[in-house]
Amino acid sequence: RTAALALRWCAAAVLLLGACGTETATRTAAQASQGPGTAAATASLGWGTMQPSGVTGARLTDDGRTLVLDTRVPSGGGRACVRDLEAKVTESAPRTVRVQITFSSPSMDRSSGCTEESPATTRVRLPEPLGRRTLVVDNGVQFTADGAGPPALRLCGEAGCHPPATGCTAASYEQALRAADAPRHTYRNAEHCDGRWLVLDFTWRTGPACAGSSEPGCDAHLGDRWFFRAQESGWQPVAHGRAGGCAAVHRVEPAFPAALCAPLAPLSG
Repeated sequence: RTAALALRWCAAAVLLLGACGTETATRTAAQASQGPGTAAATASLGWGTMQPSGVTGARLTDDGRTLVLDTRVPSGGGRACVRDLEAKVTESAPRTVRVQITFSSPSMDRSSGCTEESPATTRVRLPEPLGRRTLVVDNGVQFTADGAGPPALRLCGEAGCHPPATGCTAASYEQALRAADAPRHTYRNAEHCDGRWLVLDFTWRTGPACAGSSEPGCDAHLGDRWFFRAQESGWQPVAHGRAGGCAAVHRVEPAFPAALCAPLAPLSG
């Protein structure tokens, strides 16, 4: 009798193990048939709060207070990659209105499949009409109603929404350096300007950061010379070169006045 009971336990164990094995194999096969995208969707992913990679447009509705913002957010993987997309007013001052856009996404985890981007829109109601104030979104993207075609707002450039007038001024020379894509920490050495045309000589350090030191290498620098034409949007680069005289600019723009370029000496270094 004891032997028979042992045989029945053994048979039950075989059936149980066989069933478990069948169930496990079936579940594994089902997961495999779902594909990696679905498997990733069922996995536990870390959702984090972040800001969009860019803000591409802004417009106001008819009431002048509801702001609609076009942005780009993570997408891909055949799953939802964004939750809780929203815009909030963080400051409403006499000259500026600041808005921050945030959302939650698992895109920092590449296994989520959220490795692409798609356009998205969010909106926020301002405490009062924007008027002529500058709208600043997230990390410094600026918009203004000045010069825009309603209901859209105008996206401002690096010089701001109201850049300095093109002319022979320090602020205007700084705009010219940005237009020439000059390196950071550039120093202007000489300006030759008549209001319509401009020559800028500038240098930038290439050695160690050792201001005021006489150590070797601390005076290492590079330089360049750029020629500009005045445009409504600011100084527009037309040519550059280190040689003296007018040859470099006259090859590109014969109208550049010789009075500004003929006296130029070659750049040293």
